[in-house]
Amino acid sequence: MKIIIAGAGDVGFHLAKLLSYESQDTYIIDLDGEKLNYINNHLDVITRKGDATSVSLLKEVGMEDADLLLAVTESQNTNFTISVIGKALGVNKTIARIHNPEFLKNDTIKFEDYGVDFMISPEELAADEIKMLLDQSSFNDTVAFEKGVFNIMGTTLGYKSPILDLTVKEAKDKFSHVDFITIAIKREGATETIIPRGDVVYKLNDQVYFSVPNYSINKLNPIIGKEHIDIKNVMILGGSSIGRKTARNLCKANFNVKLIERKKEKALQIAEDLRNTLVIFGDGRDLELLEEENIRSMDAFVAVTGNSETNIMSCLVAKSKGVQRTIALVENMDYINISQTIGIDTLINKKLIAASNIFRHIRKGGLLALANLHNVDAEVMEFEVQPNAKVTHKIIKELRFPREAVIGGVIRRGKPLMSFGDFQLQSGDKAIVFCLSEAITTVEDLFN
Repeated sequence: MKIIIAGAGDVGFHLAKLLSYESQDTYIIDLDGEKLNYINNHLDVITRKGDATSVSLLKEVGMEDADLLLAVTESQNTNFTISVIGKALGVNKTIARIHNPEFLKNDTIKFEDYGVDFMISPEELAADEIKMLLDQSSFNDTVAFEKGVFNIMGTTLGYKSPILDLTVKEAKDKFSHVDFITIAIKREGATETIIPRGDVVYKLNDQVYFSVPNYSINKLNPIIGKEHIDIKNVMILGGSSIGRKTARNLCKANFNVKLIERKKEKALQIAEDLRNTLVIFGDGRDLELLEEENIRSMDAFVAVTGNSETNIMSCLVAKSKGVQRTIALVENMDYINISQTIGIDTLINKKLIAASNIFRHIRKGGLLALANLHNVDAEVMEFEVQPNAKVTHKIIKELRFPREAVIGGVIRRGKPLMSFGDFQLQSGDKAIVFCLSEAITTVEDLFN
């Protein structure tokens, strides 16, 4: 598969990194030679310095025989232009990164007629993720498949968890009335992710990911030793695009929302646009202002300014004031893995979310969806089992399934089923698979 990426920023780099694991024929174009040099030194892809709107350059990299064009520069207009030119030159499919939500909700213009097959908004995706995280407040990471029929739930184990010091098998035996599969453990201070077998022991401060059918989510709280937090009052720091979209989503769901914005004109405009949101003009770094606005009465604090450090520090302040749930937006992808060590519930990166969403268009083997977990360098994938796929030939424990991957559950005709060793997959099943990067190609082959 030949893929051309326009834009070597964070989204483009992460996409190129994921593609490099699979030996895809990948080209990445950017005007910034420094970014391209970094990519050359770290990834096995082909880089070209230049303007991705240049017809001659796109012809030079072979756009006419490319399968997919990913236009993910920082400029929405540039991405549209690149997509239109790429389509005219013969690329099979185009995906453009955009910022204006009107394009996503448009019913009158068919953008595919002009060369843009699919559009993605990192801001919209981040706002949706924040809403989902607040809905599942006992967990610091959550991914829903098939509208929540199966879910991946992540949390850090505290002193109150009854599974501490138990093995995975002992915990399953002790809580045999609850359907769940432990798919991953990220140990405090460790860089590698553990795909747990039966003899792995749960330890204090482990970041643990469970695969859970919809009917077992509430039963999982006693296992992790946490009560569900009923979040109603939310304070948002920053009237950025994500801040506004998050406030809009939460107000629609009947949350009580306060939004703090330090620019007066912007605050007035947001107040005009979001009538159900209480908009406060002021600097959210001002502790006096936070106290005046009753931060102690907030159930959740969401920091989405354009400054990662401000977001992190303000969330730590909110935690110190007794706010139970904190979410910080960070621009630096390197920050993502430190949330469990610094005391913030969840750190999110809109570009990482966008790259994962785009990546599902590249997968093989009937891939329906793909998601990243915040604290691990791995993928959670949903496959539709193809007719006569290798995974249908034997029960799971007899398959040569890689140790770096695990099947977290199966959805068959809309119903969730647990995928233990004696389970056999059938054509048409939808399987939830957790997979480390090095095993992606092997897993895809099994589902073909």
